[in-house]
Amino acid sequence: MDELIRYKDVTIHQADQIVLHDVNLTVERGQMIYLLGKVGSGKSSLMKTMYGALPIQVGEARVLDYDMMHIRRRQLPYLRRRLGIIFQDYKLLTDRSVKENLLFVLRATGWKDKALMEQHVREVLEQVGMETKAYKKPYELSGGEQQRVVIARALMNSPEIILADEPTGNLDAETGQEIMELLYSICQAGITVLMSTHNRLWPELYPGKKWIFDRGEIKDGD
Repeated sequence: MDELIRYKDVTIHQADQIVLHDVNLTVERGQMIYLLGKVGSGKSSLMKTMYGALPIQVGEARVLDYDMMHIRRRQLPYLRRRLGIIFQDYKLLTDRSVKENLLFVLRATGWKDKALMEQHVREVLEQVGMETKAYKKPYELSGGEQQRVVIARALMNSPEIILADEPTGNLDAETGQEIMELLYSICQAGITVLMSTHNRLWPELYPGKKWIFDRGEIKDGD
């Protein structure tokens, strides 16, 4: 399998505080990986280092061939185009329709052909089961529907890795399971998924590798 991420002897800081130390991990193409641990245990901080929102100052870290210790600001947009990022609180543009939210991503990443853009939006919305909601505003959608749009946004540039930060945290059990089925199907299609969660049922229902975050360390939970 292709190795997409490798961290060796990494220490992760938030301000002056060490959040995680001695981080050693690898991520391969097509893996489903669960980040399990209490609030404040470093799950979100680890993900932030993977898309360059939190710098790494100690150790060696590579994400999709980028050296995260020495990555330049101008390189970050190119890295992030190869990642899909799913936030717990959606971060959708509330004054625009579902379709416009997705077209915004394509314009921002250099797409020009309007017909191709429209076609791609239709295809991705169909993939996440939202093809009939393209003209709805986010506030007209349920929480589960908004999360499907967020997943669609993450898929717009055919990412190699999806980073999902508590994607079912604000959803009821039934809706959460629907979102899990969608994410798992995306992983089964070959996209690597790293997902932080408090729900220890998900790894049982949708098998994957488990990383346990505990007292500043990441331990293998398998």
